[in-house]
Amino acid sequence: MVSSENFSKDILMIDTNEKSLRTFDVGDMIMRQGEFGESAYIIESGKVEIIIEQPNGDVLNVGTRGSGSMIGEMSLIDNAPRTATIKAIETCKVLEITKQDLTRRLDNSDPVLRTAMQVILTRYRDTLMRANISDNNKSGDIAETTEHAYLEQTDIMERVRIANEFKEALSANEIKLHYQPIINLQTGEIFGFEALMRWFHPEQGFISPGVFIPIIEDNGEILQASQWAFKESCSALKRIQTTTNSSHNFHMSVNFSSEDFSSNDFLKNINNTISETNVKPQQIHLEITERLLMTQPEKAKETLSQCREAGMGISIDDFGTGYSSLSYLHSFPVNTLKIDQSFVRDMHQNKSSLELVRSIIFLGKNMNMSIIAEGVEHREEALLLKEMGCENCQGFYFAKPMSEEDAIDLVKNWKNPGI
Repeated sequence: MVSSENFSKDILMIDTNEKSLRTFDVGDMIMRQGEFGESAYIIESGKVEIIIEQPNGDVLNVGTRGSGSMIGEMSLIDNAPRTATIKAIETCKVLEITKQDLTRRLDNSDPVLRTAMQVILTRYRDTLMRANISDNNKSGDIAETTEHAYLEQTDIMERVRIANEFKEALSANEIKLHYQPIINLQTGEIFGFEALMRWFHPEQGFISPGVFIPIIEDNGEILQASQWAFKESCSALKRIQTTTNSSHNFHMSVNFSSEDFSSNDFLKNINNTISETNVKPQQIHLEITERLLMTQPEKAKETLSQCREAGMGISIDDFGTGYSSLSYLHSFPVNTLKIDQSFVRDMHQNKSSLELVRSIIFLGKNMNMSIIAEGVEHREEALLLKEMGCENCQGFYFAKPMSEEDAIDLVKNWKNPGI
C-alpha cells in the first residue's frame, strides 16, 4: 500500500513547476474555518495543526500534518466554506494547487474517473460535516443532494449506460458494418469501400457513431470493436469480390483509433485477419487520424511502417481539421490524404475552403500521395474536384453507406455516373 506521504512526494516530483511555493511562519493561519478558499496546499516542510470550532462553541484540535501532506483539498472540488482552521506550528513551506489546476486536469481526464472522484470527495466532505453538526440525517441529505445535482448536470450516467450496452450489443449482433463506395473520379468506377460502424439499438433506434465511438474509446471497448470490424470488413470484401465476379480488386478502408495502436497485439491481429480472410494486403487501407500521429508518434511510426512494408495503404482521415503538420507527412509512411467533408461542402460558397482543397490536392500530388475527397453531395462538387486533379471521392451524390447485400447489388448494377 502506498502511504499518503509517498503519494504526495510523487505529486511534488511530477508537478512542482506548476505550483507556487509559499512560506508561513509559526502562528500564521494558512486557512480559516468558514472562509471560502480557492487553493489546496502540499506541505513541503514544517508542521500544521487542524482546529475545528463546533456549533456549541467548543474548539477541537483534530490533529497535525507534516511534510508530504495535502491540506485544504476540499476547496478544489466545491464552493463550500472551509471545514477547519489550519495553523502553522512550525515554519512551513507549502506548494499551492489552485482550483484552476485541478479543473484543467479533470477536464482532460476520463469522465468516469472524473465523476468517481467528485462523488468520493463529496462523501468525504459529508464525513467531516458529521463531526461538526449533531443532525446526521441532515448531513447525509446534503451529500446525496450534491451528488445527484452533479450527476444531473453531466452526461456521465448516459455515457456509462452506453458503454455497458455496447458490450452486449456487439455480442447480440446489434452492431453492423455499412459500406460507402469510394469512386474513382477519373474513370467513374468503384475504387473501393469504407467500412463504417453502425449501432441499431432495439429501443432507441440508430445511435450515431459520433456518440458511441468516443465513449468506447474512453473505456477501452474500442479494441474489441475494431478487431471485430476489421475481420468482418475483410470477410465482406472477399464476399463482394467473389459474389460479383469482379476482376477489379476493390480496396477496403477501416478506421482505427489511437487506443488500437496502443495494443501490443495490433499488428499480430491485423496480419492474422488478412491471412484468415485470404484478402490481399494491397486491398487494405488503414484509416487513422492526425491526432494518433501526434499523441503516439514513435509507436505509430513503427507499426505503420510494418503495415506499409506488408503492402497495406495508410490514409489520414479528415485531413485539414487537425494539426496538419507537414513534418509528419514526411516522417510517417502515409500514402493517402482524405479531405474533410466540411471543406468539400463549403468550397462553392467559401473561397478559403476552395483554396484549402486545392492546396491539399497539390500537396498530395507533390508527395506522391493519393487523394480522397469526402462528403461529395452534388455533381458540381465532383466536377470541380476532378478538374483540380482529385483522384477519388465518396459521398451521398454517389451512394450512402449501405449493407453488404446492397453493396453487392450496387457493384453488379453499377452505372458510370459520367463525371
